[in-house]
Amino acid sequence: MFVIVYILKGLATIVDIGLMLLYWLLFARVILSWVNPDPFNPLVQFLRRMTDPVLEPFRRIFLPLTMRIHVDISPIFVFFAIVFLRRSLVGIIYYVAYMLSG
Repeated sequence: MFVIVYILKGLATIVDIGLMLLYWLLFARVILSWVNPDPFNPLVQFLRRMTDPVLEPFRRIFLPLTMRIHVDISPIFVFFAIVFLRRSLVGIIYYVAYMLSG
């Protein structure tokens, strides 16, 4: 049983680190969008490749609102989703591991 506990703790840690990494990549992309960087810069291309798959569903959902105000607000909702997942999903995995450990 202790093996499952350690696997769950490791899974929770990996999910937590992955979400935090996504948070900082998205934060860097938002900051770079304020200065209008060169789109052919490798760093800008990397940030777009890493964050576009996450941003696109939120852009589709909030497209009508975004078109009216001409501001992309999808990163705000992605930040909220990341915080929610870190608090809930990671917490649930840790809690299950704690309950299994006795």
